[in-house]
Amino acid sequence: MSEKDVIVEAMVEGGKASGGPPIGPALGPTGVNIFQVVTKINEVTQPFAGLKVPVKIIVNPNDKSFEIEVGTPPTSALILKEVGAAKGSGEPTTKIIGNLTIDQLKNVAKGKASDLSALTMKTAAMIISGTCGQMGVTIEGKTAKVFQAEVREGTWDTQLDEPLRE
Repeated sequence: MSEKDVIVEAMVEGGKASGGPPIGPALGPTGVNIFQVVTKINEVTQPFAGLKVPVKIIVNPNDKSFEIEVGTPPTSALILKEVGAAKGSGEPTTKIIGNLTIDQLKNVAKGKASDLSALTMKTAAMIISGTCGQMGVTIEGKTAKVFQAEVREGTWDTQLDEPLRE
């Protein structure tokens, strides 16, 4: 990456980027092949089909080469996908929109591992469950606060005793 590189950042639906806004107009002035860029974005974001993911396109305007960096979807989007809901609850304390199993919670934690400050699965579970609490999602049928208290007490130690990152 050099100081002359052009960086374009956008949120795209996994596997469904197009040459239209915001990507096409932003890349147009760089002279890069937009079709090739969009094809590559769709290839690398396919695993996130159905989710919006942040994408960074780094273009070298001199030789028209480009790199694609894919971020991870927001924690809330991963939780919604796991519970099969379209959006979080407007009243998370009274209206529950879904329930995560401990395994689903661990899937979300692994999906966000590179973005979390947590070093252990147990700490990651605390962070993810906090987001669940704000969205009206329970964990194993319990509110986030109850689940977090149980994690602190060691109730979930056997299920959460694994590395967060490989």
